[in-house]
Amino acid sequence: MNKLELLEREIDAIVRSTRSNIVITDGEGILLRASPNCLSIYGKSADELIGRSVYDLEKEGVFSPSITIRVLKEKKEMQTMQHTQTNRVAMATGVPIFDDRGNLIRVISFSYDLTELEQLRGQYQNLQDQMKRYQTEIEGLRQKNTRVEGIVIQSKIMQQLWDLIHRVALSDATILLTGESGVGKSLYARTIHQASERKDHPFIEVNCGSIPESLFESELFGYEPGSFTGAHKNGKAGLIEIADKGTLFLDEIGEIPLSMQAKLLKVIQEKKVTRVGGVQSRHVDFRLISATNRNLEEMVEKGHFRKDLFFRINVIPIEIPPLRRRQDDISMLVQNCLRTLNHKYGVKKQIDPRSMDRFLQYDWPGNVRELENVMERLVLTVNEPVITPGSLPENIRTATSDRIYSNRDTAKDIDFTLKCQLEKVEKHWLQKALEVCRTTYEIAEYLGISQPSVVRKLKKYGLGTSFDS
Repeated sequence: MNKLELLEREIDAIVRSTRSNIVITDGEGILLRASPNCLSIYGKSADELIGRSVYDLEKEGVFSPSITIRVLKEKKEMQTMQHTQTNRVAMATGVPIFDDRGNLIRVISFSYDLTELEQLRGQYQNLQDQMKRYQTEIEGLRQKNTRVEGIVIQSKIMQQLWDLIHRVALSDATILLTGESGVGKSLYARTIHQASERKDHPFIEVNCGSIPESLFESELFGYEPGSFTGAHKNGKAGLIEIADKGTLFLDEIGEIPLSMQAKLLKVIQEKKVTRVGGVQSRHVDFRLISATNRNLEEMVEKGHFRKDLFFRINVIPIEIPPLRRRQDDISMLVQNCLRTLNHKYGVKKQIDPRSMDRFLQYDWPGNVRELENVMERLVLTVNEPVITPGSLPENIRTATSDRIYSNRDTAKDIDFTLKCQLEKVEKHWLQKALEVCRTTYEIAEYLGISQPSVVRKLKKYGLGTSFDS
């Protein structure tokens, strides 16, 4: 056996035994050799391929694309991904071989079947996409169910409001928050900002009722150097400008001077602001949230508020209900407030159930702000560890007493024995405690009695039969 025959056998053994697919062509692209596994990758046996042109095979879709053609054209090593007629994915590498005079005489291409790897990659990408969707949903649920300090969502009306806030927070729509003084409109504005895509950018709160009319324009729009007497030598950016990419919250928007409303409307429409004393406008990207406790529609009718500005800010109106319309939230608000104040002042005050009953009966005209102020006053001024009805402000005590006993004389058919009434009150407060407490130990602390007494009384009234102690 001569050297040429030996070399032929060695090449043939390599082509047949390799796991990768090998195709050898001459300098014109005619197949000279092909691995047996061509059938599984390209759908053609080696015998069907040998002697054929790669140009014809590419047209037929056997090699799609042909790495050999690219090597013949570029005359250098090339690499590409192929999609075959057998629905396989292969990574093909073509290597040129030159003679002593630099003529391209052979192209050897190696193909690796990556179908399973591509399938795994596709599955991995699908999993990644699924994870992103789940993360988005989880983040939405987390934000939706996160309880912001000062906000209690126990009543149905507040649950509906909470859902609405988190739906609109994801958009960039302009929002108008309405409601009585003290309901916490600024707190809800911050909640919307924190649940939006702008949460990593500024939240600029402007109390329109606290800025003197003479300073309103310079505070809101900023000013250039030397604009007026007393102006800073470097000028100053206005509050609208500072809100760029974030949220601009105009609280008490009904207090904006009529002379400033036209300028504000222009900024809202064009998202451009011009400083006082300047001529160059600056583009500002902000999301607008406004709030008021006034009836803007009445103000529009009386000519105290521009109609076009009202329509511009009233895209999504959201009313924050007063505390008297969400009585189911009062108990938890009181307990949350008490917990915060106990921690703040290093005390351990508790609420007498009879005091809680007075709170539930009271109208709270000052809403949550009034409740927080009353609780802080009680925590700081009551010497005893338990806040009893006698410690409450007279307006809360008196209003409640009138309500509780106003119908006493007409209730002749009701059993008003002391034992019966005490049992009713006892059962009522156990039911209330079950709504806000998770264990009998928490109920005991909530009601100011021992844990065994709680277990005994729950059993007595048939309450919390499966309750975790």
